[in-house]
Amino acid sequence: MKRIVTSGKRKSAIAAATLQQGAGIIRINGHLLDTYEPELCRLKLKEPLLIAGNAVVGVNIDVSVRGGGTASQTEACRLAIARALVACDKKLQKQFLDYDRTLLVADVRRKESRKPNCHGKARAKRQKSYR
Repeated sequence: MKRIVTSGKRKSAIAAATLQQGAGIIRINGHLLDTYEPELCRLKLKEPLLIAGNAVVGVNIDVSVRGGGTASQTEACRLAIARALVACDKKLQKQFLDYDRTLLVADVRRKESRKPNCHGKARAKRQKSYR
């Protein structure tokens, strides 16, 4: 099996997953998945692995992620891992899409930029005229 490199993005977090033949070890920024905190993020990262089932047994996945917050980094990692598994085994694509479309399709929403004269608010308020 050759090395597969995929990427995932969420807001300003960018993750790159490298999948290669191995013993089934998953690392996020050098840390084992079983020690990844917080627990809710760890469970979200395990979703594509649980759906893939036996396809994960013979592969190592190394994920490098930077930018954004913990939730965004988790979503980016999840996307990158799922894309790597689909690149390895095309049959998984339908299972991932049936479970949750965001496993394979990136969420393109971003923070709305602030507007002038609104005291840091994103949406411009209507101007009032009393005369």
